[in-house]
Amino acid sequence: MNLYNLIIQDKEKVTLNDVFLDETNKKQFVQLIKEHTYLKELQEYGLPVNNKILLQGSSGCGKTMTAKAIANTLGKNIIILNLSNIVSSRIGETSQNIKMIFDKASRERSVLFLDELDQIGKARGSDDKDVGEMRRLVNTLIQLIDYYPENALLLCATNHPEIIDAALIRRFQLKINYEMPSKKFLDSFYDNLLFKFPEDLRQIERKYDISFAEAKDYAFTAVKGTLISKLEGKHQNQI
Repeated sequence: MNLYNLIIQDKEKVTLNDVFLDETNKKQFVQLIKEHTYLKELQEYGLPVNNKILLQGSSGCGKTMTAKAIANTLGKNIIILNLSNIVSSRIGETSQNIKMIFDKASRERSVLFLDELDQIGKARGSDDKDVGEMRRLVNTLIQLIDYYPENALLLCATNHPEIIDAALIRRFQLKINYEMPSKKFLDSFYDNLLFKFPEDLRQIERKYDISFAEAKDYAFTAVKGTLISKLEGKHQNQI
């Protein structure tokens, strides 16, 4: 399997303002962006620049969108790789291909986004005969993270940080938590989604205790249902 074929192509342009983040997380990302904006100046003072970030927590709460927003703000290309797609391939080949992706990101000073990092942790214990090979894969990943250059940015995401190897976790300078949004936060999100529609299409029954991604899908489905009903009614009146 050629890992280049597993790179997710995503041209969506988003900013941090498009991502619903709590104030604590937003401040951390704003500083991260500024650190990379003034990277040379910070290095002149011997100050390390954070470039290995773990985004952890609930699914559908903005981890991938955050990575794209950071890359866009910094004017960098983003390389998105979902690790869940590669755990079934030959381990030795996977290690080599992951190294190729890291090398590509390093050369291009890209933002490298590894999604579902926990898949490697899960795979290590899933089959006894693969434990040794998977351990070597994790060791390769640790070495690649250790030598990843400061002028490139590595973002990793997981919904299950508790099952990731402790040695991997220690490599990240920042660990940023994503939690399910509160009712108030979701109301702000719904307001933002719906404001572009006419008033009669905005009146949907809102669902709570769900992620932003689920809320978006639900809201747009509800709006489409209302709009289709209106169009069908208009069509019937014309007959």
